Amino acid sequence: MNILKLLNKGVDNERSIVKPYIIAELGVNHEGSMSTAKRLVDEAKEGGAHAVKFQSYKAETLASKDSPAYWDINEEPTESQFELFKKHDSFWKDEMQELKNYCDSKGIEFMSTPFDVESAKFLNEMMDVFKISSSDITNKPFIEYICSFGKPIILSTGASNLEEVHDAVNWIYPFDVPLALLHCVLNYPTDDENANLGMINGLKKAFPKNIIGYSDHTLPKDMKVCEMATLLGSVIIEKHFTHNKSLPGNDHYHAMDKNDLILFNKNIDTLFEILGSFKIESLADEEKSRLNARRSLVAANDIPKGKIIKRSDLTFKRPAQGISPKYIDDVVGKAAKVDIKEDDIIIKNLI
Repeated sequence: MNILKLLNKGVDNERSIVKPYIIAELGVNHEGSMSTAKRLVDEAKEGGAHAVKFQSYKAETLASKDSPAYWDINEEPTESQFELFKKHDSFWKDEMQELKNYCDSKGIEFMSTPFDVESAKFLNEMMDVFKISSSDITNKPFIEYICSFGKPIILSTGASNLEEVHDAVNWIYPFDVPLALLHCVLNYPTDDENANLGMINGLKKAFPKNIIGYSDHTLPKDMKVCEMATLLGSVIIEKHFTHNKSLPGNDHYHAMDKNDLILFNKNIDTLFEILGSFKIESLADEEKSRLNARRSLVAANDIPKGKIIKRSDLTFKRPAQGISPKYIDDVVGKAAKVDIKEDDIIIKNLI
């Protein structure tokens, strides 16, 4: 599955539920180590992700020095956004290019979310699709700058009301680029009861021409939240990914790992086996039931040869080896060719 083809194709009106395109959000869980970054790519690929996504930023252009935390400080005690981002902003253009090349060699798509103009510029040379963070949904000049590259956009909608989402969409529409919207709750971690997956349907209703997906921040547990999001029609599933959920830091403890992703893909495969066909038709396995559990017209009493058949002469019983009851109006008024006994199944050569 290719993200560019997926976004260019747009909404599939024939199927409301599809196997999702899975983005493993590696973010900065590499913590500045190229070997760790490549290990994360390897494990995401082994788990069945279609793409990995990093984050490209410099603390100085992302946050002021007095910006407060918005994450669980019990898991990540750093109380300043600037200080936290400064710990993880060492990967820049050369590192991203190396990771892009590595992803290509491994057969998994490379993405990175830019958080400033400079990173957007160099990432444009590496990516077919741009991802815009929920945190930038009100950042009109930055959204318009990213759209100026003329590439499809994936926009997360965390912490937004419908008016704000409409505003962002209206800024993007003039650029005539494919757009996917991801429901997201901007809370780390998101409690299951706060996932509000119903907003997926809200986005589908408000933006019927756009692909809708889900960016998840719940604890992975059994991955049921992402499975439910798929059932609600999320075409894209994005979730943070780590090689070790016990590591300290803002994005490890609520991330999925390779085993979680393998479980999710296994559950999705089972789910779609159960969903089966979206085309309404009888199945081959039902043929015996069609023949034996449905009914035929049956003589309610003896019908002598030559008698004009009345409705009162007929009833309906199993199996469906004779004329179907749906054709009763065609049988009434016909003459019996032979003597028909009570309980005989009515077949064509008898009338």
